[in-house]
Amino acid sequence: MPPTYEASLEYALYQDNTDKLFSFRERFLFPQHNGADVRYFCGNSLGLQPKSVSYLMDKELRDWARYGVEVHFKAAYPWFSYHHFFAERLARITGAGKDEVVAMNTLTVNLHLLMLSFYRPQGKRYKILMEAGAFPSDQYAIETQVRMHGLDPDEAIIEITPQNGAYLIEDVDIINAIEEAGDSLALVVIGGVNYYTGQFFDLAEITKAAHKAGAYAGFDLAHAVGNLPLRLHDWNVDFACWCSYKYLNSGPGGVGGAFVHERHSNDPKLFRLGGWWGNEEKTRFKMQKGFVPQKGAASWQMSNAPVFNMVAHNASLDIFDKAGIDNLREKSRKLTGYMAFLLAQVKHLPFDVITPTEPERRGCQLSLLFTDRGREVFDALTAIGIIADWREPNVIRIAPVPLYNTFEDCYRFYEVLMKIK
Repeated sequence: MPPTYEASLEYALYQDNTDKLFSFRERFLFPQHNGADVRYFCGNSLGLQPKSVSYLMDKELRDWARYGVEVHFKAAYPWFSYHHFFAERLARITGAGKDEVVAMNTLTVNLHLLMLSFYRPQGKRYKILMEAGAFPSDQYAIETQVRMHGLDPDEAIIEITPQNGAYLIEDVDIINAIEEAGDSLALVVIGGVNYYTGQFFDLAEITKAAHKAGAYAGFDLAHAVGNLPLRLHDWNVDFACWCSYKYLNSGPGGVGGAFVHERHSNDPKLFRLGGWWGNEEKTRFKMQKGFVPQKGAASWQMSNAPVFNMVAHNASLDIFDKAGIDNLREKSRKLTGYMAFLLAQVKHLPFDVITPTEPERRGCQLSLLFTDRGREVFDALTAIGIIADWREPNVIRIAPVPLYNTFEDCYRFYEVLMKIK
């Protein structure tokens, strides 16, 4: 039976009072508006700063001051092995083995590095399938990878578009397109959650279809990681990459992450670009010729871990460990369900929610497509201290993030919309 919602402040406050995750919002710093916390619905673009970041940053600075170069081995978190401190926590969030994930670089850098390994066009198998309207960075990365191999993007890239004027791309259309491409297909690259609509794709079925066609399957999880429970290993995904500044609250330009399934990551014959930090750790300081990749996804690393860049990531992953991704998903379904219910009561503003109505097909984002007055509504929300996200040409994205958003936040958002004439 679907939940019963009420468009009342009393209902929202009752839900907050019985929410076992409510206290986690106290672990974050909120921007201020007229001396009060804003209602922050922009975690799908930039997550809030954990309060523990400043303490952990100061700790790293003190260790650097105290030890100098020996900080690599004597610090509380030795810098030599710093990336190892993230593996188990990232594995829990992504449904991977700890050797299948690594915190490194940034999203598009990782996408390029992984495509160098997994996009190896040969003969008639040279095409890449992706969703139309993917985030521009993905489009640029795929386009230039194709050009690097001397191929024409217009011929080598298959873009799947929504059918019959719809806003969503159905999973079955992606799978049909994979089957149609057949042995011309080398690689599938899809955004796990579409940044514009908030749609969550069926990664397991897409992967299965890609493998059946003889292609690899890789995913950009920028809007999925920390948002939805993932099962990358069990879904048999070949590779994935993500950023950490959205739902993982690790700061602008924060360290990204990568997943490579163990059947690939433990195969030293699979091509990858070599770097000092990707080399076998036991021989790293022997300064020898000949790149020997270390075990797992960590072999795709290039250089030393950017420690100061990773401090916020450390702080946020600790919070995720305490909250639990499955608990967060449960709350997320309730928050988006309540927000969707409230938005359905707003009859006087010209918008449609283009995010899937089925909870299993979305994360914690809802996208409001306006036929008119969208920017006016967005500016009115901002003026009153509600931070949402505007995407050209006419969408307001809102993300009630379960770590720090509340049912009252959702109600106050609705309340403001109802007052806009």
